[in-house]
Amino acid sequence: MEELFEIKRTQQEVNLLSPLTWAYVGDCVYELYIRTKLVNETNLKPHKLHIEAIKYVKAKAQSELLQKIYDELTDEEKDIARRGRNAENHHLPKNSNVQEYMHATAFEALIGYLYLTNQNNRIKEILSLEA
Repeated sequence: MEELFEIKRTQQEVNLLSPLTWAYVGDCVYELYIRTKLVNETNLKPHKLHIEAIKYVKAKAQSELLQKIYDELTDEEKDIARRGRNAENHHLPKNSNVQEYMHATAFEALIGYLYLTNQNNRIKEILSLEA
């Protein structure tokens, strides 16, 4: 049986993707993680789940999380985050400052890269550092 979310790229191919592509995927992976965690740990109704999830997935929170876990990252992971942070993004943030947005993009790029390279156990380790 084929995996529901089968990744069909080699690590070399993933390395050649734009860091903004990693961030695009990482944004989804992290939001699904947060939503799943909230459903598992609370009995909130959908609107309140959404309000609670926003607290975690907004740029400021992701930027703070990256700062919190940064020292626990490998050199390769730090390089991935740096590439995400420095990626030229023409999108202007509406609810955060540019620096927070850049660091949030770095966090999302890291999560996306790890996901695309099938390093799901490492994602779990990193996300467990937030507690």
